Amino acid sequence: MTQTQNYSLDDDLLQAIELADLADAISRDRFTAMDLVVTTKPDRTPVTDADQAVERAIRTALAERRPADGILGEEFGTEGTSVRQWIIDPIDGTAGFLRGIPIWGTLIALAVDGIPVVGVVSSPALGKRWWARSGGGAWMTDERTPGAAPVRLQVSGVAELADASLSYNSIQQWDQTGHLDELVTLSRQVWRTRAYGDMWSYMLLAEGLLDIVAEYDLQPYDMAALAPIVQEAGGRFTSADGQSGPWHGSALATNGLLHEPALQVLCGAAPTTDAAAPPTLPAR
Repeated sequence: MTQTQNYSLDDDLLQAIELADLADAISRDRFTAMDLVVTTKPDRTPVTDADQAVERAIRTALAERRPADGILGEEFGTEGTSVRQWIIDPIDGTAGFLRGIPIWGTLIALAVDGIPVVGVVSSPALGKRWWARSGGGAWMTDERTPGAAPVRLQVSGVAELADASLSYNSIQQWDQTGHLDELVTLSRQVWRTRAYGDMWSYMLLAEGLLDIVAEYDLQPYDMAALAPIVQEAGGRFTSADGQSGPWHGSALATNGLLHEPALQVLCGAAPTTDAAAPPTLPAR
């Protein structure tokens, strides 16, 4: 592992916010562009020229500003080895982005020793940005109220599954991973279910507007930026079977009060809560 310079979390958060500014300038310009280039990756998911341009810009900036840090990005894989790793999803919600649906955003995280400690989610089409760093609370700005001070986020106080609002993101994900029965069981125990989609579900949870979000078939770059925001807003973020960190292919985010009841439904047994080190990901 490469030894790195010591930075404060405030420095790292400021860096992540500046990277989000850079990303927004690119993605906002390409959203609904008539000449958007769309191709299909080997896993049959779409990728646009905007995804690639955003990630390249962030990588170039990090090479200049944090040259000793590692990077994991959706489009260009792993670069460098360090206890500090920036984890990037240049456009979370690409399928919606290319159709002109505004529910998408850039996810930027910093993990130290595999634990996400900084997270920024920026959604220029929605006019909103959310961010957090460990120990500093979770915050949001909304362009609809220009000049307003950032709002500190707090999860809901809903304490019973029967009163909870659940976002499950995609029935296909649950079905294809063999967990549709668990989703149906959980849906029968909550008050309301919707599939709000991608990063937005987790940000609605951090704002206190949803109570449970659960999802399968995920990669670390889908989750790393979300976890600090949910946790600093007072919630919990694990895999769907209770493992810590964004390394286990699924997510369960709750207001904290509902985490164990939701895990009991999804797992049918006592959850596993031991933290696990991130896997070694191959460079590409």
